[in-house]
Amino acid sequence: MVWQHIRISRFGGPEVLELAAEQDLPEPRPDEVRVKVLAAGTGFTDTFIRMGHYPDFKGPLPFTPGYDLVGEVDALGAGVTALKAGQMVADLCVVGGYTQYAIRPAAALVAVPEGLDPAEAVCIPLAYMTAYQMLTRCAAVQRGATILVVGASGSVGTALLDLARHLGLKAIGTCSARNLGVVQNYGAEAIDYHTGDFVAEVRQATGGRGVDAAFDAIGGAHFSRSFAALAKGGVLIGYGSQTMANGKEGLLAAGLGLARLKLWSLFSPLFAGRRALWYSITDRRKTHPGEFATDMAALFDLLKSSAISPVVADRQPLSHAADIHRRIETGGLGGKVVLLPW
Repeated sequence: MVWQHIRISRFGGPEVLELAAEQDLPEPRPDEVRVKVLAAGTGFTDTFIRMGHYPDFKGPLPFTPGYDLVGEVDALGAGVTALKAGQMVADLCVVGGYTQYAIRPAAALVAVPEGLDPAEAVCIPLAYMTAYQMLTRCAAVQRGATILVVGASGSVGTALLDLARHLGLKAIGTCSARNLGVVQNYGAEAIDYHTGDFVAEVRQATGGRGVDAAFDAIGGAHFSRSFAALAKGGVLIGYGSQTMANGKEGLLAAGLGLARLKLWSLFSPLFAGRRALWYSITDRRKTHPGEFATDMAALFDLLKSSAISPVVADRQPLSHAADIHRRIETGGLGGKVVLLPW
């Protein structure tokens, strides 16, 4: 049987994403599962990995990209008893999602409730999990708190806004002018970061107080602006380094940004109790594996009950992967673009 996947043989621009065909189906080994992939998420992190800039993956080459996937169990390796053929599952695989078939460790897979749209479900493992754990596990924000979401129209940004609405939080989001409506649709106050000083606008919107928590994936020197928007006792969660990925800042600037987070927390009393943390979903999964399964199940329950509404900005076949990466790098998608391998 001929099946297809995206292959990267060298790190570089979107042009390195090649559609490859294989003749033989991969067979699962003991404790593994073959998954027929129904939806693969795309996002900024995938472009970071493609360029060879992602610290948690440097090869080997060639490889198939794709940070998260949803699919059906197609075949079981020896010793797998907790899953059954035809069951829908999800995984945060880091690489390997842009494919029709994937071999995954059975222990890494999380069951997806029946009846969910795979394209909406694939928004959960990376984007919504990141947002949910930052809000509930890291920042531990309480109902009625005010948060700032930097880059609020992206896949994690919209997840933060969606969950904020569910959790009873007031949200302020920065975005480009063309995505103001996306942010406002979640009941959040939208700030065009191109036209002025968003720190001053946040202060004005909060009566000079600032926000209880800020979430920033820009990184580098930008962390200082988000930290300046905090109220007394507020917390900044850094979870990305987009300025390094897009070439606007180098490795040194990104490192200084991380150093600032540590210093702000170390000397929190000098900053009126304001503090800062770094969040990595892969690190959190390694150190708190039980949380990952629990939180994923909770998010799927919220999706099943329509308590949250992921924004699927577009659905495209595998052959459009390079074009999607170009669109991601341009920005302004207003949600998550999903690959439908079949």
